[in-house]
Amino acid sequence: MAKKSKKKAKLACAGCPACGWNGGNTPANANAGNGGGLFGNLPSWIPGNPAQQQFLVGLALGAGAAWVLGDEDRRAALLKTAMKLYSGLAGGFEELKEQAADIRAEMVAQLHREP
Repeated sequence: MAKKSKKKAKLACAGCPACGWNGGNTPANANAGNGGGLFGNLPSWIPGNPAQQQFLVGLALGAGAAWVLGDEDRRAALLKTAMKLYSGLAGGFEELKEQAADIRAEMVAQLHREP
């Protein structure tokens, strides 16, 4: 019986130059400006350290959301657009389901025709 090793398997990739990932062998904030999370690739024109940059981006997103949702006409237009998008997607899925049912029915009919 083979003995199982409890050592962690080493990854073949030493790192990714595109995103800065190195197999998790660095502290959590080491890749903050280089592919480290949702706001890891913030532009260099935003001043401060990564935490300040994330705060400023969050502040801008919050201000934008407050501006859009603060006006009743904009909110109604946004809701109308969202409902159109949802109904379009739902209609598309229904069409796909109908096409799948048609194909299934054709396959069953073809199987019963041939002896």
